[in-house]
Amino acid sequence: MAETARSWAARGAWAGIAQAGQLGATGPAGVTATLLDGFGLATLIAAPGGAAALSQAIVARLGIALPAMPKIASSASHDVIWSGPDQWLLRATTREGFGSLLEALSAQAAVSDQSDARAALRLSGPRVRDVLAKGVMLDLHPAAFAVGDTGLTSIAHIGVHLWRLADGPDGSVFEIMVARSMVGSFWSWFAASAAEFGCRVSTGRG
Repeated sequence: MAETARSWAARGAWAGIAQAGQLGATGPAGVTATLLDGFGLATLIAAPGGAAALSQAIVARLGIALPAMPKIASSASHDVIWSGPDQWLLRATTREGFGSLLEALSAQAAVSDQSDARAALRLSGPRVRDVLAKGVMLDLHPAAFAVGDTGLTSIAHIGVHLWRLADGPDGSVFEIMVARSMVGSFWSWFAASAAEFGCRVSTGRG
């Protein structure tokens, strides 16, 4: 019974793959990586001709409008992230009440809970763009990829969803979301790419 209980115990997307600590070069870290966990996540696809109705429902419930372009819009507890024409990711900082929210939105959209299907990583630091430049095929210069911009691209042949958040104390902040099945391969790329700059790894809530 004990083995059965262990096998069904909930595990975060980064469990057994990445952990808090220091990667690569010692000294001041050029990059800070925060392993995010515990968030609620769902895909929203508006019904044909129903994007406006879905946006109204999101505004009424969350106080944020669905972005019509590759952008992220946020409140204190939720993000909506553009992922294609009439398609978005909806993320909540906690899963409490998330199922009820998705049920309420199902009248305006095709809704699919992805909370256990994706892994998320927040990156910052003075060398964050140098690390991302080793794999990201988007122009991440501040003039080309502004705060709030998002893009679907690939890193090391792994599909990722990337966006830029408001700058933090150590400069630009990015988040990357990747399919949970590809987390091991993605982390291998990231750890090798960040090593020369030194990377401080921590954990956080989504």
